[in-house]
Amino acid sequence: MVAHTRIEDLALQGCAPDLTEAILTWRRWLVSEKNLSRHTVRAYGIDVGQFISFLTQHHGHAPCLQDIGTTSLGDFRAWLSRRTMDGASAASRARNLSGVKNFLHWLDRQDIIHNAAISIVRTPKKPHKLPRPLYEKQALELVHLPADDWVSLRDRALFTLLYGCGLRINEALSLDIRDAPREGYLRVIGKGRKERMVPVLTIVETSLNDYRAACPFGETPERPLFMGERGKRLQQQIAQKALRDLRAALGLPATATPHALRHSFATHLLQNGANLREIQELLGHASLSTTQRYTDINAEELMKVYRKAHPRNHT
Repeated sequence: MVAHTRIEDLALQGCAPDLTEAILTWRRWLVSEKNLSRHTVRAYGIDVGQFISFLTQHHGHAPCLQDIGTTSLGDFRAWLSRRTMDGASAASRARNLSGVKNFLHWLDRQDIIHNAAISIVRTPKKPHKLPRPLYEKQALELVHLPADDWVSLRDRALFTLLYGCGLRINEALSLDIRDAPREGYLRVIGKGRKERMVPVLTIVETSLNDYRAACPFGETPERPLFMGERGKRLQQQIAQKALRDLRAALGLPATATPHALRHSFATHLLQNGANLREIQELLGHASLSTTQRYTDINAEELMKVYRKAHPRNHT
């Protein structure tokens, strides 16, 4: 039944059998060979599904592999225009195109079909958005959050871990008891199943130990480190809601999210003398250019101070 069909599978119902089989094989390859996270595989599946739904409406029939191979530059542009009219941002359209390109390039490498047009489709230009970290004082308020029950201890431990180690929220919530810090380090499996070792501050270990001592669920090596109230792995949306609830109480900006704590980790390290290569390793960035965004933040903050403080700016 459609009600129980995953969103990335909906478009497969309108595909020709050869295209359906190719998509399923490609998704298995993303998991087994590329080691992509389930979130990335799901996102790519949705991207390709939306593209195929467009082709179905555009041509008036269920597309097959041959239709994918003969899709023209004009067809790709028409699809991206439709996404714009549907309200998709430039960043969303760029992500959509990335998923479709991945599928078509895989088809080419497997000698299934070749589409010459996809290589000349221009990626929508994304606006230059800077990460929005918290100020040090704001981040420390979360680290020293009062806690009087195991749930508030859990939330404090999670936010302390995100800020103290620079983890992505999914990296933190994927940890099991066996992954807890040992000898001052934490083993993290990041994007692309890449492993990195992150040093752990004493305050982070103490906060985790306080939560673990109060958590009512018994510990086994395979049990999730962060537990929800119903005895299952804590979900991202619950952690995000917990921080939203704290924003009003602590007077934090709307940009205060779990991911903003990772940005704060990197920004505050840079402000206090760490170099970009060190921060790149700690964050698990594949490219130094990704880490360089944090130098833009410092430049922006410096300009704000300059404009506010320089006497000639007030004359």
